[in-house]
Amino acid sequence: MELRCLQEAMKKAFYERDSARGLYATFTWLVEEVGELAEALLKRDKSSIEEELADVLAWTLSIANLVGVDAEEAFRKKYGREIDAAGCTR
Repeated sequence: MELRCLQEAMKKAFYERDSARGLYATFTWLVEEVGELAEALLKRDKSSIEEELADVLAWTLSIANLVGVDAEEAFRKKYGREIDAAGCTR
């Protein structure tokens, strides 16, 4: 599963709703999910951590869609050396 594919899935499923909500409100949802992740981490609840990590990723990709950023390319630009060192394929 590639990040670009995940971003496209989020776009197909949620772009219309996210666009209608607007960038600031969508960002607010991301912040809320980060808070929920923090709570799950403090409780050391692995199931909740997994769920909240998925939510944080989904909302991050929704924001990337709203601002027209290819998240996979942005990640590669920032962390390309680490990606290559890990042997991840392009």
